[in-house]
Amino acid sequence: MTTSAAAGRIVPVTPEDLPGLRRRTQAVLIASQVIGGLGVPISIALAPALATEVSGTEALSGLASSASVAGTALLSLPLAALMARRGRRPGLVLAYAIGALGSGLVVLSAVLGSFPLLLLGMASFGAASSANLQARFAAADLAAPDHRARAISTVVWATTLGAVLGPNLSAPASRSFAGTSIPPLAGPFLWAAGIFLITGTLVAVLLRPDPLLTARALAGPEEQEAGGRSLRAGLAAVKASPRARLALVTVTVAHTAMVSIMVMTPLDLGHHGASLELIGLVISGHIAGMFAFSPLMGWLADRLGRLSVIGMAAALLSTAALLAGTAGPSHGQTAAGLFLLGLGWSAALVSGSALLTDSVPQSARAAAQGLSDLSMNTAAGLGGALSGLVVAQAGYGWLNAAGAALLLPLAGLALFTARRHPAERSGGLTD
Repeated sequence: MTTSAAAGRIVPVTPEDLPGLRRRTQAVLIASQVIGGLGVPISIALAPALATEVSGTEALSGLASSASVAGTALLSLPLAALMARRGRRPGLVLAYAIGALGSGLVVLSAVLGSFPLLLLGMASFGAASSANLQARFAAADLAAPDHRARAISTVVWATTLGAVLGPNLSAPASRSFAGTSIPPLAGPFLWAAGIFLITGTLVAVLLRPDPLLTARALAGPEEQEAGGRSLRAGLAAVKASPRARLALVTVTVAHTAMVSIMVMTPLDLGHHGASLELIGLVISGHIAGMFAFSPLMGWLADRLGRLSVIGMAAALLSTAALLAGTAGPSHGQTAAGLFLLGLGWSAALVSGSALLTDSVPQSARAAAQGLSDLSMNTAAGLGGALSGLVVAQAGYGWLNAAGAALLLPLAGLALFTARRHPAERSGGLTD
């Protein structure tokens, strides 16, 4: 028997308790992803239009989304540091609270017509996205090593419902404040604030005992030492493990390639005569590729090995770039490319996240995972910003070529690591 801290007391945990505790933890995380996942897309789709309305110019419209991405990246580290010290529950609750505060600031900025306040609110809003990302690692805390990727993928899959339903709630959310001083474009952000508060409350009440603290207690007395839980220790753990470095590169490169190509695809489709309805269908197919098939990716990563799925992710993403970059006026080919782009991203995120968790000591995992989210969101933010310049100067095809060029070294690194660690290639999890 071991013990786990929860709600200020010591809770006994036995091996017989683990299956039920795993199911309970995963159920809470799935519920938080479904509910919390509604809040981000319900609002983020309207952020550029709201920025234009508040600032008075379309030239600044992209800064609202950029501020949200920057907030997600910058808040990853302090939230990871809090989780490393206190557990998943306090970090996730604080993240949703900051997201709710940010949503409120966005509404206030719209009422006051303050663009700087809008950017501050969008940066704080990004904390909710950070919480959604960190939830996948919370699912891995108590999972058995040979089921870890499936645990991660199930939580990623739960995001599908919010990603699909969220944008469709934007219109009724906008109309719900008709006749008030709240501008219609700001209404969804007030909905998002309520959604984040509900999600944070759900996590605070039901995510007990804390999965990270319980996992540390089960790992042994050495994991109770705080010295290995700092962000510096997380960085050192990643540096010390070739597989952890590969995992970090995988999620960073895949996320950057996906975001850079995805944000420019609607523009390219429009240049080739696609209607708004068709553009929406293409993006919906892309989102389905990102989330709907993640359980399959988790199963493959557990059965075939993390490195095999990373190699598959590189192949899928490269094929997607080839299809989208050479599609021209063929809207069907672009749609196929965007679907594969989402599928490759799913394979990379699930396998890379599982590999990172496998490859660092228990005490350093939360910090290393925070570094992973910081890296992927920072790189994707830069990639998204530069993608417009690439398209303007060279064209959409060259943007896809640049994305494919990022992926080839990843495939080579995965192959090299697989040769160095043949047990992992066949599904083993040991170095």
